[in-house]
Amino acid sequence: MNDLEKYFYENNKRLVYKLTNYFEVYDRHFSRFRNKEITILEIGVSQGGSLQMWKEYFGDKATIYGIDIDQNCKQLEEENIHILIGSQSDRTFLREVVKTLPQFDILIDDGGHTMQQQIISYEELFGHVKDGGVYLCEDLHTSYFLSHGGGHKRRGSFIEYSKNFIDYLNAHYSEQRSLKVNYFTKNVTSVHYYDSIIVVEKQSREKPTPMKTGVMSFEPQTPSKGRIYRGIKKSFVVKRINKMLRFVRLKSFLIK
Repeated sequence: MNDLEKYFYENNKRLVYKLTNYFEVYDRHFSRFRNKEITILEIGVSQGGSLQMWKEYFGDKATIYGIDIDQNCKQLEEENIHILIGSQSDRTFLREVVKTLPQFDILIDDGGHTMQQQIISYEELFGHVKDGGVYLCEDLHTSYFLSHGGGHKRRGSFIEYSKNFIDYLNAHYSEQRSLKVNYFTKNVTSVHYYDSIIVVEKQSREKPTPMKTGVMSFEPQTPSKGRIYRGIKKSFVVKRINKMLRFVRLKSFLIK
């Protein structure tokens, strides 16, 4: 049992409401920030219990901000905990947050959990996460709730939206104009999916360099000139076929 779990099960302060599998994920990605001067933003204050939990876990050097639409949450402020009132689906408000607050080491989206809220919050705030920081969105199971705008394979759900992250992460290798290197490609090292959680670890990077070390075990077999020619011809034909198949988004063609 990690320290966050201990806090949760022994909690007699403000209400904390979390799925029990979350604590292992939190500790795995957040432990390196403990007892450091960091800035945290959590969207969704509710009763203020999780803000107190973060304060206990990260220590006195952490500055914690919360966002909520409920005006009553403002009274939950205390030392090192600051609360802003506004909607996470309001782009104007979120842009003011970016202008006003320092960059975040950790951003946790535990807000309203609708598809619009999660997507807008990501689009407006992810760029304000520090290099080396972590973006975490929880309660992703609402991507399967019709009431929240979700549904299995439903276009516009946050799960379907975030599946693009996998392509962006690997965009350096794309041979098609439909997938180009973008901000995500240049600034994200990993994307982690858990039950109801996605974690994006942010770190500026270049395209990985292919390298070789060590000694060859044997000389590879060299094909004859005729085989080389046939191989080139076959490769050309396969590329042309696959180019046409990509255009109509059909499965690729492979000759062995």
